[in-house]
Amino acid sequence: MLKTKKGLILAAGLAAVALGGCSNYVTKADLNSAVQRLQAKDQNLQGQIDQNKSMIQDMKSELSKYGARVTALEGRINVDDIAYFDFNKSDLNEADKTKLKAFADVMNKYHSNALVTVEGFTDAAGSKAYNKKLGMARANAVRNFLVTEAGMSADHVRAVSYGKDMNRQVEPGKSHAEGAENRRTTLVVDFAGGSNNAS
Repeated sequence: MLKTKKGLILAAGLAAVALGGCSNYVTKADLNSAVQRLQAKDQNLQGQIDQNKSMIQDMKSELSKYGARVTALEGRINVDDIAYFDFNKSDLNEADKTKLKAFADVMNKYHSNALVTVEGFTDAAGSKAYNKKLGMARANAVRNFLVTEAGMSADHVRAVSYGKDMNRQVEPGKSHAEGAENRRTTLVVDFAGGSNNAS
């Protein structure tokens, strides 16, 4: 009797599993539709990759004229040597404005919706709190130029300050004439916004 009960319970369980499996049956039309959606998504992603490659090439070509370095890594682009500042100052010079305009032209052409972060840095002189403010003033000077002079969207350009953080200094611990490389801004482009031609 016990064996029969266990057999019935087992048979009922197997029948429930079998019936449940039937409710998850995929039709050929559903499968074809899913495959088409995946192929379209793959094609769109490939188009974005190709466009990103074109943008990086254009950016390198344009900015290398001015000595700026462009590196691409894991869906981001870093632009170094884009703007330098005099000791204790946050004013942009004309040469750096030209570089920033070239950067903005490429971004507006390919990725006006991408997020750009302007990172501000200082040399090692002065207090940590003061340098955090000075680094932010430098980052904001670049951000304001990109938005008001170069036509980038204010919603897609943000500013942050690293001040005199030692692990981000080009010449660790240096200031004044020896720390000129530390008094800079860099740009980081994140493609979360997608390309201008994304479908």
